[in-house]
Parts: sequence; structure tokens; C-alpha cells
Amino acid sequence: MWLQTRLYLLLGVMFAIVYAVIVVGASSIGISGFMFYGLLAVGLLFLQFMIGPKLVEFSMKVKYVSDAEYPKLHAMVSELAAAAGIPKPKVGVSAVPIPNAFAFGRWGSDGRVCVTEQIIHLLSEKELRAVLGHEVSHLKHRDVTVITMLSVVPMVLWYIAWSFMFSRRSRGNTVLLGIGAFALYFITNLLVLYGSRIREYYADLGSVKLGNAPHHMASALYKLVYGSARIPKESLKQIEGYKAFFASDPSRAMNEIKELKQIDLDMNGTIDQAELLALRSQEARISTSDKLMEIMSTHPNMVKRVKHLSELV
Repeated sequence: MWLQTRLYLLLGVMFAIVYAVIVVGASSIGISGFMFYGLLAVGLLFLQFMIGPKLVEFSMKVKYVSDAEYPKLHAMVSELAAAAGIPKPKVGVSAVPIPNAFAFGRWGSDGRVCVTEQIIHLLSEKELRAVLGHEVSHLKHRDVTVITMLSVVPMVLWYIAWSFMFSRRSRGNTVLLGIGAFALYFITNLLVLYGSRIREYYADLGSVKLGNAPHHMASALYKLVYGSARIPKESLKQIEGYKAFFASDPSRAMNEIKELKQIDLDMNGTIDQAELLALRSQEARISTSDKLMEIMSTHPNMVKRVKHLSELV
């Protein structure tokens, strides 16, 4: 409940910020100037929202598969969707050479859940079900819509800042307002990333509520980190702009391996229930540099994320 409340509070703060800038900006340059840039920002975001699924499909090399081709995958997605109370999403397989999964779609009946070939071979059936539960939870919580709503705020602030700082009518007060809007643009971008991290915790919780054991989700994330760490940097660069969709951030895998060694006590490459329970009574050790990296990331620090799962046992 607290995770959901934080997300709603974040939405409120973000739109309060942009509303305040609108009021001050409108009184400084007249409503018509702002409306042009504000409507342009909203229009571009709407266009992104509508064509986004096609861009994801193309970039991730998604092929939608039938029940006959992947019966177990379809069965798990169907069961999880029914438990979540949402229409069964389309099921796709991505040719991207990274072990991961992702979900996207414009609205409830437009959901798509995709996995890569590598994740199917990497995870056990229970671990894969936990990851699919995470992705189905993203669809249930309308996370794509939420992040789209959050993203409109920095976009509007960018156009306001640009207009006020470089307009022909720019003068002392409006330039200062533009600089302020530019500073808020960076701050709200960080808040969007914070919102993205909240939704990952919330989707992990959602997977557990759909009947998946926390240690299966934790073990799946651990294996995804190891699998991603083996991927060449060239392959990672190809999906850099879409990593927010993934169940884990593949670009941070090398750092996360070092952190997760403190949890895998028997060093067997998995996290079992006993190891997760042991973590619940301990303080997660995270370096200062990793804490700073998390601020700029779409995903939570992996040790903190597994720690959160330990509290759900």
C-alpha cells in the first residue's frame, strides 16, 4: 500500500511543480506563448504513447508466438493474467541476445508480455513464472501509462525553459524563470527515475501476490544479473534506450554481481529461501558509488530490491 501511495504522491508533486511554473510563466509572457509549447509537449508525448509499442517491437525484434509454439509460456501468462484480473496479453519472444523479459502496451486490452530466448533457457520454471508475474503486474498497475504521465512534466518544463531563455521577448525576469524551469527539468527527470524504481518494487510485490515465492523472484533476478554480465557491451548499447522496460537493468550487471555475493552464501548461483530469510535480519551493504548510481537509474539497486523481497517471505 505504501508503494502505491508513494507513486500517487509523486504524481501529485510533479504536476504541482509544472502547474506552479505554468501560473508564473503565464503571468510573465502571456498565456498564448506558453500554450503553444505546452500543447506541443503534450502532443509529442501522446504521439510517443501511441506509436511506442511499434517502436518497442521493432527495436526488440519481437515475434508474437502461438500457444502451439510455446505452450508452457502461454499457460503461465494466461494463468497469471487471470489471477491478476486482466485480459490475457499477447505473448512474444524477442531476438535480443540478453536474458530478460518486458511488458508494454497502451491500455489494459493492449498488453504484451515478451521474453528473450535466453531467459527461457536460463531460469527454472518457477523462476520464469515469477518474472512473468512481475511483468503481468506492470500491466495490471498501468505502469506504462503512469510513467508516460510522469514524463510529460520534464518535457513541458524543457519547452518552457527554452522559450523563456531564448525567446525574442526574453528579459531579466523571464530569463531567470527559464533558468529556474531548466533546473526543475533536471530535478523532475530524477523524480521520473524515482517513480520508475518504485514501480519495480511494486511489480515484485505484485508477482508475490500472484502466488510466486519471493525467493524464486530473487533467484531469477540474481541469474539475470549473471546472464547479463556475460553480454558484450555492443549488444547492451543496442537496447540502452529501452532498458527501463526490462525486469532488471542489464547495464549495471557487472557492479551488481559484486554486491549480490553477500547474499548467495553457498555460492551456488541461486538464492534459496534460507538465504533470503538470512538477509531479512541483516543490513544490506551498499557502497556510496552504487547509491549514487541508483539515483540515475530506472531500476532499484539489486541488493535493496532483494532485501525488499526478503521482507515478503
